[in-house]
Amino acid sequence: MAGGARRLYRRLLQLHRALPPALRALGDRYVKEEFRRHKAAGPAESQRFLREWENYAALIEQQINEDKQNLREKAVYGIQLTEEKLNDFRDEQIGQLKELMDEATKPSKNTISKDSEYKT
Repeated sequence: MAGGARRLYRRLLQLHRALPPALRALGDRYVKEEFRRHKAAGPAESQRFLREWENYAALIEQQINEDKQNLREKAVYGIQLTEEKLNDFRDEQIGQLKELMDEATKPSKNTISKDSEYKT
């Protein structure tokens, strides 16, 4: 993975600039980890890896453009994974997906719960 991967990597980080701050931070961290993890992948795995990230980039770019044009009521990024797609994942990938889901769904640090509000 050389020049094409580097271009795709930069494109992904550039696309993430249009995301809400929490999604951008999460997405950037994930992209960096995944590209680092696949640096020495074999040709077949590299090709599939890059194809999947190209698909992601196209999807996110389309969703960002729709959001900018106010074509959707609420900004939603990404897609639901089908059962077929999940069945293609290795155990390691399922673990990474779980970690990503946990990170994406944990409460924001800036949010104050009712239990922690000051009582007078």
